[in-house]
Amino acid sequence: MAFKDKLQSVKEFFTKSGKRNLIIACAVVLIGAAVWLNWLFFSDNDGDGYTYSGSTGMSGELDNSKNPTSGAETGDSATSTDSYFATVQVSRQRARDEAIEVLNAVVDNANATDEVKAEAVAELKKISLEMEQESDIESLLVSKGFEQCVAVINGEVANIVVKCSETLTPAQLAQINASVYEIAGIEPVNITIVGRK
Repeated sequence: MAFKDKLQSVKEFFTKSGKRNLIIACAVVLIGAAVWLNWLFFSDNDGDGYTYSGSTGMSGELDNSKNPTSGAETGDSATSTDSYFATVQVSRQRARDEAIEVLNAVVDNANATDEVKAEAVAELKKISLEMEQESDIESLLVSKGFEQCVAVINGEVANIVVKCSETLTPAQLAQINASVYEIAGIEPVNITIVGRK
């Protein structure tokens, strides 16, 4: 009997909330999925050739366990690195495109309240600004001598992956931190920098 009561209360909830709240819930889930994908790409260390242990601007160490030559790049590792950067950029864009599509659906929904539409527009502006800042950071770092770079900004946190053949020097770390702060205003303590061979 208790199960039927709970089932009935769930049905009543969805009947009362309607499509508008369902759309909002889906938007939140998709945005959460985009954030999770960003976190997945940049925060775990499962022996994939990155070092994530450093803070935020404090580590430039490379894990050379996958590349025993530890100096000269082989053709395969260069291709692998290029592929990594391309894959991350495509995944980042795909996640953002999905979030933007959902938010646009909320804005275009005639049943959505003005408050919900305003929140969706604000989130769209935030995503647009973060995309612009990421692009500016990548361009600036490439112009400063880094061969390749991927920047992912999520609120007040930035993850930066740069292609480098050696361990990042303190001067390079400071240069990256300064560039990110200059463009996005993110404090070095909230910036994670990873060197990728």
